[in-house]
Amino acid sequence: MAFRYRSHHISLVGLIYLIIGVFVAWDRGYIDVPLLRQVGSALLAIFLWFLILLGVDLHIHA
Repeated sequence: MAFRYRSHHISLVGLIYLIIGVFVAWDRGYIDVPLLRQVGSALLAIFLWFLILLGVDLHIHA
């Protein structure tokens, strides 16, 4: 049981670390809205690739 609790604790610390990293990257200009749109479009294309084959445009536009 202690191992399971510790594993959960490490994942929470890792999540907090990533959230702080995203905030710092956004604040310093490494992440911006156009980049988020490109990443979002890429993720949609990866997970919904079959829709692309059917002719659906998955690009995220403003």
